[in-house]
Amino acid sequence: MASVTFENATRTFSGATKPAVDSLNLHIEDGECVVLVGPSGCGKSTSLRMVAGLEPTTSGRIMIGDKDMTGVRPRSRDVAMVFQSYALYPNMTVAQNMAFALENMKVSKSEIQERVQWAAKMLELDQLLERKPSALSGGQRQRVAMGRAIVRKPTVFCMDEPLSNLDAKLRVTMRGEIANLQRNLGVTTVYVTHDQVEAMTMGDRVAVMRDGKLQQVDTPETLYAKPNNAFVAGFIGSPSITLFHTPVDAGNALLGDYVITLPREVAAKAGSKVIVGVRPESWDVVAPSEPGIAIRTNHVELLGSQSFLYGEMVAANGVTTTPERIAVLLHRKARPVPGDVIHVRPQLDEVHFFDAVTQEAIR
Repeated sequence: MASVTFENATRTFSGATKPAVDSLNLHIEDGECVVLVGPSGCGKSTSLRMVAGLEPTTSGRIMIGDKDMTGVRPRSRDVAMVFQSYALYPNMTVAQNMAFALENMKVSKSEIQERVQWAAKMLELDQLLERKPSALSGGQRQRVAMGRAIVRKPTVFCMDEPLSNLDAKLRVTMRGEIANLQRNLGVTTVYVTHDQVEAMTMGDRVAVMRDGKLQQVDTPETLYAKPNNAFVAGFIGSPSITLFHTPVDAGNALLGDYVITLPREVAAKAGSKVIVGVRPESWDVVAPSEPGIAIRTNHVELLGSQSFLYGEMVAANGVTTTPERIAVLLHRKARPVPGDVIHVRPQLDEVHFFDAVTQEAIR
């Protein structure tokens, strides 16, 4: 086992005007699972492929343990890849698919059989070893792909959106299984996904990327509670945080007709405008006579144990006052319908503030 370190790792594709990955510095501890997450084109898959050696680094280094792997061939890195597409050989059985890499490594037949049986039992595939991929479900195929990586007993796992081809219910089950498997094996893992819920539930730490640059890396709890900037705040959390671009007057942020008295440190740095962020669970529903803002309901999302209202802020005359789409977590028994107006007030100790120009967090 070994750590993985990106040292100013940069990858620029031929003809590109800017790097796909730009001076990435990230250290992943031995046995740790770090999830790279971000929107399409942010550089997360390219970063993963740089670890595996499938993409060369234009500059900088990739370290695995204390060895510089920059320029080292993929087969010599002791890294196992799990792909989105499974990439199973259709003419081979489950056992043959799992054994294929070991046969190429000239491992003895007895050890191959032992490793395949060990991995199959761990993944509950021991009754399916003689089947071919066409006779398996999507979840079973993903297990075979995992098993093919596990039997190699690699130094590092690289997983590139391995659950994106599964249906929603199976994804929930499989991400729990993969997380447990990674913890049990203790193998350093670099995991890529565009699904921030998947990232938050699987990673020891989560690295948020944007336009090839690392925005923040931290535990899921810290990313959610203390985002470094407005992008991280908006990307982490579902439904996403509502970000209001509000004027500042005499140390107060004006949220429609509602006045938020800014903390002294925030007021000193805010200038004439500030970005105010409120998460869905950080609103209190209040009576119309109490201080707060009015929201006209556009849509209510019922999720069984909880409901989310989506709407827009309106003035007393019914005119929309801000362009932001507001999400509010409702009491499970609340049932507003489109057009209804509710009154809410932000919980001030859970409000986030960001600089209106740099979009960096103001603590």
